[in-house]
Amino acid sequence: MALVTAGVVVLDCVEPENLAAFYKHLLEAEETDASANRVEIRGADGVRLAFRRDVTATPPSWPRPENSLQVHLDFLVEDLDEAERRVIGLGGRPIETKDAAGPFEERGYADPAGHSFTLRCSRPTAPKQG
Repeated sequence: MALVTAGVVVLDCVEPENLAAFYKHLLEAEETDASANRVEIRGADGVRLAFRRDVTATPPSWPRPENSLQVHLDFLVEDLDEAERRVIGLGGRPIETKDAAGPFEERGYADPAGHSFTLRCSRPTAPKQG
């Protein structure tokens, strides 16, 4: 038996209910546990996220260096444009970043509480020109 089993990624935020709702809809997940200060969800593929109340939480400032990247989530998608429309419709916002090099196209976003995450195409794309 393993000493340590898979855990849960926990994001601190001021309003865990609202942030849990954002990711619940984005990942088509279900709420698995909730208390006054924490909400946990599980996606259909088994990914588990929790959102913990911290009334002093401040959003990461990435890509700026002050209060920079605290946590970063990557999500694989089949259609970046469709996934982007969903993110924005749920209250997320694009983050200005440089184009990523490599065979996978990706785009950076911030959730409604300011945590950064990346949508990455699950299939290789043609190399970028220019």
